[in-house]
Amino acid sequence: MDAAQSTPAPAVTAAALRRAMIAGTRRVIAARDELNRINVFPVPDGDTGNNLASTLGNVLQGALSRRSRHIGELLARIGNDAIDGARGNSGAIMAQFLVGLAEQARNAPVLDARALAAAVRRGADSARSALAKPVEGTILSVISAFADALDEAAGQASGDPRTGFTSALQRARRALADTPRQMAVLQKAGVVDAGARGFVDWLEGIAEYVDGGPRAMRMQAAPAAANDAGAEIVHLHEDVDPDCRYCTECLVLGDAIDRAALQAALVALGVDSLVVAGGRTRVRVHGHVGSPQVLFDACALHGQVESMKADDMLQQQRSTESPTRVAIVTDSAADLPASLADRLGIHVVPVRVSLDGRDYLDRLGLTAGAFYRRMAASAQLPKTSQPPPGDFRRVFEHVLAHQPGAVYVGLSRPLSGTLQAAETAARAQLRPPACLDSGHVSAGQALLAWRAGELADAGAGAAEIVAELARLKPLTTTWAMARDISHAVRGGRIPRWAGPVVRWSGLLPIAKVRGDGTLGVAGGLLARGRAPEAFARYVARRAPVASGWRLIVGHADAPADGERLLAALRTRLPVVEAHLVEVGPAVGAHAGPGTLVVGLQPAPDAS
Repeated sequence: MDAAQSTPAPAVTAAALRRAMIAGTRRVIAARDELNRINVFPVPDGDTGNNLASTLGNVLQGALSRRSRHIGELLARIGNDAIDGARGNSGAIMAQFLVGLAEQARNAPVLDARALAAAVRRGADSARSALAKPVEGTILSVISAFADALDEAAGQASGDPRTGFTSALQRARRALADTPRQMAVLQKAGVVDAGARGFVDWLEGIAEYVDGGPRAMRMQAAPAAANDAGAEIVHLHEDVDPDCRYCTECLVLGDAIDRAALQAALVALGVDSLVVAGGRTRVRVHGHVGSPQVLFDACALHGQVESMKADDMLQQQRSTESPTRVAIVTDSAADLPASLADRLGIHVVPVRVSLDGRDYLDRLGLTAGAFYRRMAASAQLPKTSQPPPGDFRRVFEHVLAHQPGAVYVGLSRPLSGTLQAAETAARAQLRPPACLDSGHVSAGQALLAWRAGELADAGAGAAEIVAELARLKPLTTTWAMARDISHAVRGGRIPRWAGPVVRWSGLLPIAKVRGDGTLGVAGGLLARGRAPEAFARYVARRAPVASGWRLIVGHADAPADGERLLAALRTRLPVVEAHLVEVGPAVGAHAGPGTLVVGLQPAPDAS
């Protein structure tokens, strides 16, 4: 046997692959803003950079933070972490590519040129299979070109994975440059596909490590822009279909998930931009829908649904088109009319609702009307919980990538940990948004968010908005009247002895948000038949003098009573503007159906 035959072929070790992937991930994270800027497909919502950075960042904090001696084990952990953290269309495709790598290389302690090419080919095929409708000129095309070049290089004599990787990277760069010729929307905007660019950035980071070794991990320079960084990217509002405005995702867990069957079921429901990525035990689903709960319910038939999210792409696109406007964010405990949120571009982070063993996203995964219907049929008392910090982080990252600042108008701190979750997410931002304790819930919180949106729309800065809300906070009042206190008794918010007393006396308790942000009983009414009118008299008598009022009247599954209450308030107060809304579970889960809420605030010209 000669020397050439006795020399083992070069191979990629787990330690080298881990370091190379760390370098690649850091490269993508460094390119986040540029990827956001050139994002025009499948919708111009300006979040591809955030999505890829988040997906790979989850891997960086997980599998890549621990050493491994076996490539198969390393890739398996990488695939699981990518699926768990996948965000957006490109993030889900990237995660499925990594899952495919892991499936092919599960038994490989190292990867020679042929094994590397086979793993990348499996990843490319797996990524393509995750899409219900694969589109050329996207990340899929670049991954395929990279895999084709590795296949060709693997058959050559040298057998060095580094040589094959270098030639495959060149092919991927050419495929990226070709994306505008494959999709008219890219050519019109004068950009390459953002997801494809992110994949090439990842490869570029890996190449830096291959060429420079550990030094590359200490010198993660931002990549050169593939397009003129100063060029204006054209975002067309009609590119986001209002009937599929929510970019919806979840993780499905099970023992033997039939990914093809799940994909077919979601295709039958008309889910757009569908990606179903993962393996037999964990699947990440991404799709664009008009009703996120439709997607979540379909997924629940195939396994346990976790990590739900639904981002409003119309609001995201408005952020990309508002480079001088401060972003306003609130949470769904603020019963803000949808018409106001849409008109003023206010981002609403959903609180979580637990009902009969399943979790829902308030308003997005579960509308107020659907909540009350399911609540009536449930044997258990529903529970609400604060959004995790990650829900706020996604919103903050997106708006701050495009807008000069942000103000969050939060649920009263004594009533919930929601404000704390937002503050945790805010501290992680380079330009932390202002997090304001509204001191209110429901209608009162909504009134403050409404005013913040108006001020932002008029060009006010974050400091000016915060100062005005601080002035309005003590002038804003929130009242509630419960028809049935049994839910509050069962939930422990009212002593058990109070239930029989209220039922026997016919007294309708009235609560008010106090100055310290807590909620307390303020009085009661003996007026069963004309309760809405009596409640209006009660509130009007206690309202200070003002030349004009804004009101938000809320009802818990009692629209007729809500209309009567609003009409009665109009006769007793100088109402300038008013809205009637159905309050969500932040109130309804604890106070029960039939509850009425009033939020009062001096109108801008009256305060």
